[in-house]
Amino acid sequence: MKPILTLIAAFALAALAAQAQDKLKLATFDVDATPPVGSTMAYKVCESTNEMSLRCRGIILLGAGEPIVLCAIDWIGIANEGHDAFREALAQAAGTSAGRVALHALHQHDAPSCDFGAEAILKDAGLPCGRWDGTFARELMKRSGDALRAALAKAQPVTQIGFGEAKVEGVASNRRIMGPNGRVRITRYTAAKDPALRAEPEGVIDPTVSCVSFWNDEKPIAVLTYYACHPQSYYMTNTPSPDFPGIARFMRGQGVPEALHVHFNGAGGNIGAGKYNDGNHENRMVLAQRLADGMKRAFELTQKSPLAAVDVAWNVARVALPPATHLKETTLKEEIAKTAGTPFLTGALGLAFLRRCAAGHEIELPCLSLGKVRVLHMPGELFVEYQLAAKALRPDLGVCMAAYGDYGPGYIGTAKAYGEGGYETSPSSSNTSPEVEGVLMGAIGKLLRQ
Repeated sequence: MKPILTLIAAFALAALAAQAQDKLKLATFDVDATPPVGSTMAYKVCESTNEMSLRCRGIILLGAGEPIVLCAIDWIGIANEGHDAFREALAQAAGTSAGRVALHALHQHDAPSCDFGAEAILKDAGLPCGRWDGTFARELMKRSGDALRAALAKAQPVTQIGFGEAKVEGVASNRRIMGPNGRVRITRYTAAKDPALRAEPEGVIDPTVSCVSFWNDEKPIAVLTYYACHPQSYYMTNTPSPDFPGIARFMRGQGVPEALHVHFNGAGGNIGAGKYNDGNHENRMVLAQRLADGMKRAFELTQKSPLAAVDVAWNVARVALPPATHLKETTLKEEIAKTAGTPFLTGALGLAFLRRCAAGHEIELPCLSLGKVRVLHMPGELFVEYQLAAKALRPDLGVCMAAYGDYGPGYIGTAKAYGEGGYETSPSSSNTSPEVEGVLMGAIGKLLRQ
């Protein structure tokens, strides 16, 4: 009889262990990502930090295999080797692999940038690193890792996933105004002072803000929002700012203070607020309130469903993005020498990207499955057409997209857009060739079918 009881006890312990593994938990972290006075941001030197802080915040999902980390930062972009290193730091802190970390910038312009590859190129040339000086980035990586590690001890159970969507009114508009010849007639940037330019139609946008929420019974733990639009109201000041998406995120955090609010910029490469923004500084709060209103309605429309480990999956497609034909080692080196000491230094970014492509580097595109929700994590300043196409592929699912992952590719247009002219697909802006659409859409289709 005793062996039978022992066997029963062993089965019971195994069942309990399996049940424990099936329990999902979620931890949140939030770190001040504001650069110190005297450091170089994307365009200006930081002279004051007495406004709203920049944030680096995210979630760690536990219990579905290795931990999964999603992180969003109020910087203009994190590129190439910088993107690799930042993900690796978060992965080590979470006890996972870098392949299960998604890191995205929100692309605010009064904010820092990071590319350790560009930094190394400038140092090797004996030139000042300017915006690519990685000193503060390395400090933030350490503090973010420390915060993530500390957050693990405070992880809460996850019992439900929530998903809601709502239309945002009077924020997004397409930047590319087409002429009768099928080419871009003029670019409507994020602030348009010309009334005639603001009077042009909205154009192709995704007006929807998507809201993904994690719940412990009736308590929201984290709220993630996704909206495609360049985040500028005005910029090129000497003060860091999270701009209107950061203010909207703060407002929603005040409305639902028990949950950490993390916002991701969708495929907003060719989208801005230019139709609704003439550059008046007061418009920052107007745009923030409109976005916050959409976020609020999406949260209120949330439909919740049970979530267990079996409902969670992390699939990754690895792609080699085709570099633009204009990217040449000698030309980029000439540009680096010519622009030394200026704020832009895009030549170093382009050269770092070109060398990675030549070495056979592949960019990882993760897709997080949460029951009937899919979250796609994409690189660069992606055109909104990719987001709309992804949603059309799976209308039966709640599909969200976060872009501005690895910033190395720069703007990523559609194949057609590269023949239409305009700023976004010009040699100064895009580091990829028209063939990029086939590569990315093939990967998106594969991920959404899994």
